[in-house]
Amino acid sequence: MRSKIKTAIKAKANFIGLPVLALCWVGFFWGTTWLASKEGVKHMPALQLAGIRQFIAGSLYLCFFLFKKAPWPKGKQWKSILILSLLNFVLSNGLSTWGVKYISSGLGAIIGAMVPVWIVFISIFNGERITRLAVLGILVCFGGVCVVFYEHLLDFLQPDFQFGIALSVIATITWAFGTLYTKKKAASFNPYFSLGLQMFISSISLFAFIGATGTGIPLSEIPANSWWSIAYLVIFGSILTFIAFIYALQKLPTELSSVYAYINPIVAVVLGSLIFGEPLTTAIIFGGSVTLIGLYLINFAMRKKKSNGESIIEVN
Repeated sequence: MRSKIKTAIKAKANFIGLPVLALCWVGFFWGTTWLASKEGVKHMPALQLAGIRQFIAGSLYLCFFLFKKAPWPKGKQWKSILILSLLNFVLSNGLSTWGVKYISSGLGAIIGAMVPVWIVFISIFNGERITRLAVLGILVCFGGVCVVFYEHLLDFLQPDFQFGIALSVIATITWAFGTLYTKKKAASFNPYFSLGLQMFISSISLFAFIGATGTGIPLSEIPANSWWSIAYLVIFGSILTFIAFIYALQKLPTELSSVYAYINPIVAVVLGSLIFGEPLTTAIIFGGSVTLIGLYLINFAMRKKKSNGESIIEVN
């Protein structure tokens, strides 16, 4: 019976394609991590949650590669790993986790999906030419965001809401810088080993900051709900989904592998409404859809420019 089930699953996977299944996994589970973070930070400091998450996940990666006796990074590879640990995990992951303490998980996900917009702005400041289609995409995104936040105008009078939005925006910008740095500077090195090192190093940095500022709480005072959130974030957010993402990125065309970015906020908004009772209004649905269309236009414009042989940063 077991062999028949395994054969059926394998046949189904081969029919659909493992890379496509991996991409679907990424789109769904990275969308759910916004909710897990939201639940976890209700009961403990956000940066401490991010630090514990990265420490456990990074340690698991490192233990695996130490067991496999994988070669360690050398020379400039360490510089890239250190910079990416700061941009992608200390700042981006740390601040986005902190941000959802003050705003809904759905809003956090929508802001997080705006990475391509910031990549375009950074590219402009770097002197790169931007196509009209990319500019149109930015305008469409801006219009969509305005619609989303129309019902939150009064919330902007609240300092906590302002702080949460600011943290989320800064987190998105640092992820954009990390994306650009990865494309331009990252040395050729095992991406999974590099990921583990980045997580581990970032956790040490976060723990140092928490210790210096005295903003942490004793581990014994962290409630079960937060530990369950951390476990979910480690297993599904930091390990399984990152592995699936890198696998899909290696096996699928770029225009297909980036689809996950449009799925994540949809999953976060819908599940946020179902699980946490977050508002799922017409403005959020319409504005979010318009924003995703704008992001698609930006991605399409970037890839079209690259295919024409021009120097441009590809947006994922």
